[in-house]
Amino acid sequence: MKCRLIAAGTRMPDWVNSGFLDYQKRLRTPLVLELHEISVATRRAGENPERAVQREGADMLAALGRDDYVVALEIAGKSMSTEQLSVWLAERLRDARPLALLIGGPDGLAPPCRERADHHWSLSPLTLPHALVRVVVAEQIYRAMSLLAGHPYHRA
Repeated sequence: MKCRLIAAGTRMPDWVNSGFLDYQKRLRTPLVLELHEISVATRRAGENPERAVQREGADMLAALGRDDYVVALEIAGKSMSTEQLSVWLAERLRDARPLALLIGGPDGLAPPCRERADHHWSLSPLTLPHALVRVVVAEQIYRAMSLLAGHPYHRA
C-alpha cells in the first residue's frame, strides 16, 4: 500500500531529511512511505495568515487522489498508542486505499483539508514543529508496522 506524507515545507534541515529518509528506507512492504512537499505560502507583513493557510490547503488538496484515505494531523485529532496505530494501519492495509497524511505549515491545516479528511490524528497535545512531525510520523509508522510483523523493534 502506498502511504504519502503530504507536508508543508520544502527546505528542511538536514537532520529532518536524514531522519525521515532513514525510516522511509526501512518501510518497503506492505507499506511504502513517500513524501510530497508543498511550498509554505509566503506570509506578507500585516497579511492575515489565513490567506497563506488557504493557499497551502489548495495545494494539498490538489495533491490528493480521488480514492485516498486522508488523515489530517492536528492537535484536536484522536490520539493513538503505538498498539492502536498498528491495529489502525492493519485496517488500512485491508482497505487497500492509498493513504495520505496531511501535515500543515506553521499556521496549521486549511479547513477544506480538515473537511476532506477521513480521520484526524493527534500525535500529542503539544504544538510540534511541522518539520519534526515528519520524523515522528515516519518513525511511528515504522514502529507500528514492525509490531504488525512481530519484529523486535517494538518493545512496549
